[in-house]
Amino acid sequence: MMLKVTGLALGVAAALSLAGCNTPEGQGAAGGAIIGGATGALLGGALTNRPAGALLGGVAGAATGAMIGSAAARPQDPGYAPPPRRCAEFYYDYYGRRVCRAWY
Repeated sequence: MMLKVTGLALGVAAALSLAGCNTPEGQGAAGGAIIGGATGALLGGALTNRPAGALLGGVAGAATGAMIGSAAARPQDPGYAPPPRRCAEFYYDYYGRRVCRAWY
């Protein structure tokens, strides 16, 4: 029974962690977590010869890979530019010209 609950919990955690991967940063984080977790598990298992070492190596590698993958992600569109600024509040100066006071 405990094995079923653990498997279900791991499946739900994996699904929730990949649910936010619809952005370039999220996709980079997901790819980095997979690569880092696999590499960390292999190295942890090889260096310690214990399952606990592989588990800790996988967790540390996944966390590090997710951070690096998210930071290294770029927008997919080569002509990417942020949206233009829009004026939120106008006022009129001394000469009657309309001037923007606040942006959003």
